[in-house]
Amino acid sequence: MTAAVDRYVRPRIGKAPRYLELLHGNFLALTEKVRVRFGRKLVASARQATDDDLALLLDGEWRSRLTAAWLIGVDHRTQFRERLGMMLLESELVYSGQGYCFALARFADEASAGHLVTYLDRYLPDPQCYYNQDWAMGALLHLDAQMGTDRARRFFEPSGLWVGSAFGRLDPAELKAQIDALCSFVDSVSS
Repeated sequence: MTAAVDRYVRPRIGKAPRYLELLHGNFLALTEKVRVRFGRKLVASARQATDDDLALLLDGEWRSRLTAAWLIGVDHRTQFRERLGMMLLESELVYSGQGYCFALARFADEASAGHLVTYLDRYLPDPQCYYNQDWAMGALLHLDAQMGTDRARRFFEPSGLWVGSAFGRLDPAELKAQIDALCSFVDSVSS
């Protein structure tokens, strides 16, 4: 485990370890030169990591889980879709759900959208619950745009779950824009 963490979770491109740059999409604030270098190294790590490495990291603490989910999403490792969907729903550790939502957005398929809807149905009704509903909604809106679907609409109706949720004050368009930017960046450095 220590070797996988040192190789994938803690390498530094700028001033912070990888997991801190992934957290909240912080790497988008890096200078363009450093951001591109960060992205290319992230893609290289995603291609290098074995499924066993990723599974091991998903069994770790939040930093490892966050990073593993990003690597899975970057490399489109859809074989982890069900596991990520279940981990998102369980919401055991802080911050790691951001990575699960990113990966599901990158998969761009109905099954991934279904996991996001299930998660939102469970956690939006509790106005005291501040988990990763913002990331899940951004990912679902991203998927709706990618797939030409409208799964998120019911959450925004006058009696929809978004309005009374802990995140109801946030602009859904901004949440989508963040996921769009993250996915677009990864696409730009993957070639």
